[in-house]
Amino acid sequence: MTPPVFTGIDVSKDRLDVAQRPTGASWSMSNSEEGIQALIQALIPTQPVLVVLEATGGLEIPIVAALLAAQLPTVVINPRQVRDFAKATGQLAKTDAIDAGILAHFAEAVRPEVRPFPDEATRELDALVTRRRQLIEMQTAESNRLHRTAAQRVRRDIQKHLDWLQRQLEELEKDLDNSIKQSPAWREKDNLLQSVKGVGPVVSATLLGELPELGRLNRREIAKLVGVAPLNHDSGKFRGQRRIWGGRAGVRASLYMGTLAAVQHNPPICAHYKQLIAAGKPKKLALTACMRKLLTILNAIARDREIRQIIPLRLASQDSC
Repeated sequence: MTPPVFTGIDVSKDRLDVAQRPTGASWSMSNSEEGIQALIQALIPTQPVLVVLEATGGLEIPIVAALLAAQLPTVVINPRQVRDFAKATGQLAKTDAIDAGILAHFAEAVRPEVRPFPDEATRELDALVTRRRQLIEMQTAESNRLHRTAAQRVRRDIQKHLDWLQRQLEELEKDLDNSIKQSPAWREKDNLLQSVKGVGPVVSATLLGELPELGRLNRREIAKLVGVAPLNHDSGKFRGQRRIWGGRAGVRASLYMGTLAAVQHNPPICAHYKQLIAAGKPKKLALTACMRKLLTILNAIARDREIRQIIPLRLASQDSC
Protein backbone atom coordinates (compact mmCIF):
# COMPACT_ATOMS: atom_id res chain seq x y z
CA MET A 1 0.00 0.00 0.00
CA THR A 2 1.14 3.54 -0.75
CA PRO A 3 2.05 5.37 2.50
CA PRO A 4 -0.01 8.49 3.28
CA VAL A 5 1.52 11.75 2.05
CA PHE A 6 1.75 14.87 4.24
CA THR A 7 2.49 18.25 2.69
CA GLY A 8 3.90 21.44 4.19
CA ILE A 9 3.79 24.78 2.36
CA ASP A 10 5.77 27.81 3.51
CA VAL A 11 4.23 31.00 2.12
CA SER A 12 6.22 34.16 1.46
CA LYS A 13 5.36 37.21 -0.61
CA ASP A 14 6.92 35.96 -3.84
CA ARG A 15 7.36 32.21 -3.36
CA LEU A 16 5.73 29.01 -2.18
CA ASP A 17 8.11 26.40 -0.76
CA VAL A 18 6.67 22.88 -0.67
CA ALA A 19 7.84 19.73 1.13
CA GLN A 20 6.29 16.28 1.46
CA ARG A 21 6.73 13.37 3.83
CA PRO A 22 7.60 10.55 3.82
CA THR A 23 8.68 10.86 0.17
CA GLY A 24 11.08 13.73 0.90
CA ALA A 25 10.00 15.58 -2.23
CA SER A 26 10.46 19.36 -2.19
CA TRP A 27 10.13 22.17 -4.70
CA SER A 28 9.31 25.88 -5.06
CA MET A 29 6.70 27.80 -7.05
CA SER A 30 6.04 31.48 -7.57
CA ASN A 31 3.36 32.92 -5.31
CA SER A 32 1.16 34.04 -8.18
CA GLU A 33 -2.11 32.90 -9.72
CA GLU A 34 -0.22 30.77 -12.23
CA GLY A 35 2.09 29.36 -9.56
CA ILE A 36 -0.83 28.49 -7.28
CA GLN A 37 -2.67 26.66 -10.06
CA ALA A 38 0.50 24.79 -11.03
CA LEU A 39 1.00 23.79 -7.39
CA ILE A 40 -2.56 22.47 -7.16
CA GLN A 41 -2.03 20.38 -10.28
CA ALA A 42 1.20 18.99 -8.82
CA LEU A 43 -0.42 18.11 -5.46
CA ILE A 44 -3.60 16.41 -6.69
CA PRO A 45 -1.85 13.28 -8.07
CA THR A 46 0.00 12.78 -4.75
CA GLN A 47 -3.34 12.70 -2.86
CA PRO A 48 -2.01 14.27 0.35
CA VAL A 49 -3.76 13.24 3.56
CA LEU A 50 -3.08 16.69 5.02
CA VAL A 51 -1.71 20.02 3.81
CA VAL A 52 -0.41 22.35 6.53
CA LEU A 53 0.45 26.06 6.27
CA GLU A 54 1.22 28.81 8.79
CA ALA A 55 -0.87 31.92 9.24
CA THR A 56 1.20 34.69 7.64
CA GLY A 57 -0.84 37.85 8.05
CA GLY A 58 -3.13 37.12 5.11
CA LEU A 59 -0.53 36.05 2.53
CA GLU A 60 -1.74 32.48 2.92
CA ILE A 61 -5.38 33.22 2.01
CA PRO A 62 -5.18 32.85 -1.84
CA ILE A 63 -3.33 29.52 -1.71
CA VAL A 64 -5.56 28.17 1.09
CA ALA A 65 -8.70 29.15 -0.83
CA ALA A 66 -7.34 27.37 -3.92
CA LEU A 67 -6.43 24.25 -1.93
CA LEU A 68 -9.89 24.06 -0.38
CA ALA A 69 -11.55 24.65 -3.76
CA ALA A 70 -9.57 21.66 -5.03
CA GLN A 71 -10.93 19.67 -2.04
CA LEU A 72 -7.49 19.12 -0.55
CA PRO A 73 -7.56 18.73 3.29
CA THR A 74 -5.91 21.93 4.47
CA VAL A 75 -5.12 23.34 7.92
CA VAL A 76 -3.76 26.78 8.81
CA ILE A 77 -1.90 26.73 12.13
CA ASN A 78 -0.35 29.22 14.52
CA PRO A 79 3.33 29.98 13.66
CA ARG A 80 4.26 29.64 17.34
CA GLN A 81 3.19 26.00 17.26
CA VAL A 82 5.49 25.34 14.32
CA ARG A 83 8.44 27.11 15.93
CA ASP A 84 7.97 25.19 19.18
CA PHE A 85 7.71 21.94 17.22
CA ALA A 86 10.91 22.77 15.30
CA LYS A 87 12.80 23.40 18.54
CA ALA A 88 11.44 20.20 20.05
CA THR A 89 12.77 18.21 17.08
CA GLY A 90 16.17 19.91 17.28
CA GLN A 91 15.76 22.01 14.14
CA LEU A 92 17.09 25.46 15.08
CA ALA A 93 18.03 26.70 11.61
CA LYS A 94 15.36 28.62 9.70
CA THR A 95 14.92 29.06 5.96
CA ASP A 96 11.81 28.91 3.78
CA ALA A 97 12.72 25.41 2.54
CA ILE A 98 13.44 24.18 6.09
CA ASP A 99 10.15 25.67 7.31
CA ALA A 100 8.26 23.78 4.59
CA GLY A 101 9.91 20.56 5.76
CA ILE A 102 9.00 21.32 9.39
CA LEU A 103 5.38 21.95 8.37
CA ALA A 104 5.26 18.58 6.58
CA HIS A 105 6.80 16.90 9.65
CA PHE A 106 4.27 18.66 11.89
CA ALA A 107 1.43 17.43 9.68
CA GLU A 108 2.71 13.86 9.85
CA ALA A 109 3.39 13.81 13.60
CA VAL A 110 0.59 15.96 15.02
CA ARG A 111 -2.14 15.61 12.36
CA PRO A 112 -4.12 18.74 13.30
CA GLU A 113 -7.85 18.61 12.76
CA VAL A 114 -9.17 19.99 9.48
CA ARG A 115 -11.69 22.78 10.08
CA PRO A 116 -13.80 24.78 7.62
CA PHE A 117 -11.93 27.87 6.38
CA PRO A 118 -13.86 31.17 6.59
CA ASP A 119 -15.52 32.22 3.36
CA GLU A 120 -14.75 35.53 1.67
CA ALA A 121 -17.50 37.45 3.47
CA THR A 122 -16.28 36.19 6.85
CA ARG A 123 -12.69 37.16 6.01
CA GLU A 124 -13.88 40.65 5.02
CA LEU A 125 -15.76 41.00 8.31
CA ASP A 126 -12.66 39.79 10.15
CA ALA A 127 -10.59 42.45 8.36
CA LEU A 128 -13.08 45.17 9.40
CA VAL A 129 -13.03 44.01 13.03
CA THR A 130 -9.22 43.94 13.01
CA ARG A 131 -9.07 47.42 11.50
CA ARG A 132 -11.46 48.74 14.14
CA ARG A 133 -9.19 47.38 16.86
CA GLN A 134 -6.18 49.03 15.19
CA LEU A 135 -7.96 52.40 15.06
CA ILE A 136 -8.84 52.17 18.75
CA GLU A 137 -5.22 51.32 19.60
CA MET A 138 -4.06 54.39 17.63
CA GLN A 139 -6.65 56.52 19.40
CA THR A 140 -5.38 55.35 22.77
CA ALA A 141 -1.76 56.01 21.83
CA GLU A 142 -2.53 59.51 20.53
CA SER A 143 -4.66 60.34 23.58
CA ASN A 144 -1.76 59.38 25.84
CA ARG A 145 0.58 61.61 23.82
CA LEU A 146 -1.91 64.47 24.05
CA HIS A 147 -1.92 64.29 27.85
CA ARG A 148 1.88 64.22 28.02
CA THR A 149 2.53 67.03 25.53
CA ALA A 150 2.64 70.69 26.56
CA ALA A 151 3.56 72.27 23.20
CA GLN A 152 0.40 73.79 21.74
CA ARG A 153 1.41 73.21 18.12
CA VAL A 154 1.96 69.50 18.78
CA ARG A 155 -1.28 69.28 20.75
CA ARG A 156 -3.22 70.77 17.82
CA ASP A 157 -1.64 68.27 15.44
CA ILE A 158 -2.49 65.34 17.73
CA GLN A 159 -6.05 66.59 18.17
CA LYS A 160 -6.50 66.76 14.38
CA HIS A 161 -5.32 63.19 14.12
CA LEU A 162 -7.68 62.11 16.91
CA ASP A 163 -10.60 63.79 15.12
CA TRP A 164 -9.67 61.98 11.90
CA LEU A 165 -9.40 58.65 13.72
CA GLN A 166 -12.83 59.18 15.27
CA ARG A 167 -14.38 59.82 11.83
CA GLN A 168 -12.69 56.72 10.44
CA LEU A 169 -13.95 54.69 13.38
CA GLU A 170 -17.52 55.87 12.90
CA GLU A 171 -17.41 55.03 9.17
CA LEU A 172 -15.93 51.62 9.90
CA GLU A 173 -18.62 50.82 12.46
CA LYS A 174 -21.27 51.66 9.84
CA ASP A 175 -19.53 49.28 7.41
CA LEU A 176 -19.52 46.59 10.09
CA ASP A 177 -23.22 47.07 10.75
CA ASN A 178 -24.04 46.99 7.03
CA SER A 179 -21.94 43.86 6.46
CA ILE A 180 -23.85 41.99 9.13
CA LYS A 181 -27.26 43.23 7.99
CA GLN A 182 -26.61 42.19 4.38
CA SER A 183 -26.28 38.53 5.36
CA PRO A 184 -29.48 36.81 6.59
CA ALA A 185 -27.45 34.12 8.39
CA TRP A 186 -25.25 36.68 10.11
CA ARG A 187 -28.24 38.86 10.94
CA GLU A 188 -29.94 35.93 12.66
CA LYS A 189 -26.78 34.95 14.53
CA ASP A 190 -26.06 38.58 15.47
CA ASN A 191 -29.57 39.00 16.90
CA LEU A 192 -29.19 35.83 18.95
CA LEU A 193 -25.77 36.80 20.31
CA GLN A 194 -26.83 40.35 21.19
CA SER A 195 -29.86 39.00 23.09
CA VAL A 196 -27.44 37.99 25.83
CA LYS A 197 -26.81 40.80 28.30
CA GLY A 198 -23.20 41.91 28.03
CA VAL A 199 -22.91 41.20 24.30
CA GLY A 200 -23.11 44.34 22.19
CA PRO A 201 -22.47 45.07 18.50
CA VAL A 202 -18.66 45.04 18.85
CA VAL A 203 -18.50 41.73 20.74
CA SER A 204 -20.96 40.15 18.32
CA ALA A 205 -19.09 41.39 15.22
CA THR A 206 -15.80 40.15 16.67
CA LEU A 207 -17.25 36.69 17.28
CA LEU A 208 -18.78 36.54 13.80
CA GLY A 209 -15.59 37.68 12.06
CA GLU A 210 -12.82 36.15 14.16
CA LEU A 211 -14.48 33.04 15.54
CA PRO A 212 -16.33 31.27 12.69
CA GLU A 213 -16.04 28.03 14.69
CA LEU A 214 -18.57 29.34 17.23
CA GLY A 215 -21.38 26.80 17.45
CA ARG A 216 -19.41 24.10 15.62
CA LEU A 217 -17.25 22.93 18.53
CA ASN A 218 -18.10 21.67 21.99
CA ARG A 219 -17.64 23.88 25.04
CA ARG A 220 -14.16 22.56 25.88
CA GLU A 221 -12.88 22.91 22.32
CA ILE A 222 -14.19 26.45 21.87
CA ALA A 223 -12.75 27.55 25.25
CA LYS A 224 -9.34 26.16 24.31
CA LEU A 225 -9.49 27.75 20.86
CA VAL A 226 -10.22 31.21 22.28
CA GLY A 227 -7.69 30.76 25.09
CA VAL A 228 -9.93 30.87 28.17
CA ALA A 229 -9.47 27.23 29.20
CA PRO A 230 -7.14 26.75 32.20
CA LEU A 231 -4.15 24.59 31.27
CA ASN A 232 -2.41 22.27 33.73
CA HIS A 233 1.13 22.95 34.94
CA ASP A 234 2.00 19.78 36.86
CA SER A 235 5.13 17.68 37.22
CA GLY A 236 5.39 14.64 39.49
CA LYS A 237 3.88 15.55 42.84
CA PHE A 238 4.02 19.26 42.03
CA ARG A 239 0.66 20.82 41.19
CA GLY A 240 1.14 24.21 39.59
CA GLN A 241 -1.34 26.99 39.12
CA ARG A 242 -3.67 26.61 36.12
CA ARG A 243 -3.27 29.38 33.58
CA ILE A 244 -4.82 30.37 30.28
CA TRP A 245 -2.44 30.44 27.35
CA GLY A 246 -2.49 31.07 23.60
CA GLY A 247 -5.77 31.30 21.76
CA ARG A 248 -7.18 34.24 19.81
CA ALA A 249 -6.18 37.41 21.58
CA GLY A 250 -8.61 39.65 19.70
CA VAL A 251 -11.60 37.49 20.56
CA ARG A 252 -10.45 37.17 24.16
CA ALA A 253 -10.04 40.94 24.56
CA SER A 254 -13.52 41.62 23.19
CA LEU A 255 -15.03 38.83 25.30
CA TYR A 256 -13.36 40.32 28.37
CA MET A 257 -15.09 43.67 27.82
CA GLY A 258 -18.40 41.90 27.31
CA THR A 259 -17.89 39.92 30.51
CA LEU A 260 -17.30 43.12 32.50
CA ALA A 261 -20.77 44.25 31.43
CA ALA A 262 -22.28 40.78 31.97
CA VAL A 263 -20.97 40.65 35.54
CA GLN A 264 -23.02 43.77 36.23
CA HIS A 265 -26.19 43.06 34.26
CA ASN A 266 -26.44 39.34 33.40
CA PRO A 267 -27.91 37.45 36.41
CA PRO A 268 -26.33 33.98 35.78
CA ILE A 269 -22.89 35.48 35.08
CA CYS A 270 -23.25 37.86 38.03
CA ALA A 271 -24.20 34.99 40.36
CA HIS A 272 -21.28 32.89 39.11
CA TYR A 273 -18.87 35.78 39.70
CA LYS A 274 -20.15 36.42 43.24
CA GLN A 275 -19.96 32.72 44.05
CA LEU A 276 -16.31 32.57 42.98
CA ILE A 277 -15.40 35.72 44.93
CA ALA A 278 -17.16 34.36 48.02
CA ALA A 279 -15.08 31.18 47.67
CA GLY A 280 -11.92 33.32 47.92
CA LYS A 281 -10.96 33.32 44.23
CA PRO A 282 -9.01 36.35 42.95
CA LYS A 283 -11.09 38.79 40.89
CA LYS A 284 -9.03 38.21 37.75
CA LEU A 285 -9.53 34.46 37.99
CA ALA A 286 -13.25 34.93 38.62
CA LEU A 287 -13.56 37.15 35.54
CA THR A 288 -11.74 34.58 33.41
CA ALA A 289 -14.12 31.87 34.62
CA CYS A 290 -17.05 34.14 33.76
CA MET A 291 -15.57 34.72 30.29
CA ARG A 292 -15.53 30.96 29.79
CA LYS A 293 -19.13 30.64 31.03
CA LEU A 294 -20.32 33.46 28.76
CA LEU A 295 -18.52 31.88 25.80
CA THR A 296 -20.15 28.53 26.58
CA ILE A 297 -23.60 30.16 26.57
CA LEU A 298 -22.90 31.92 23.27
CA ASN A 299 -21.53 28.74 21.72
CA ALA A 300 -24.71 26.84 22.67
CA ILE A 301 -26.88 29.61 21.22
CA ALA A 302 -24.91 29.66 17.95
CA ARG A 303 -25.10 25.85 17.77
CA ASP A 304 -28.83 25.50 18.46
CA ARG A 305 -29.91 28.79 16.82
CA GLU A 306 -32.63 29.01 19.42
CA ILE A 307 -33.48 31.94 21.61
CA ARG A 308 -34.77 29.60 24.32
CA GLN A 309 -31.19 29.36 25.63
CA ILE A 310 -31.35 32.97 26.77
CA ILE A 311 -34.96 33.40 27.94
CA PRO A 312 -33.92 33.30 31.63
CA LEU A 313 -31.49 36.15 30.96
CA ARG A 314 -34.07 38.33 29.22
CA LEU A 315 -36.74 37.81 31.86
CA ALA A 316 -34.57 39.29 34.59
CA SER A 317 -36.60 41.96 36.36
CA GLN A 318 -33.58 44.12 37.16
CA ASP A 319 -30.95 45.54 34.83
CA SER A 320 -28.23 45.31 37.43
CA CYS A 321 -27.08 42.62 39.81
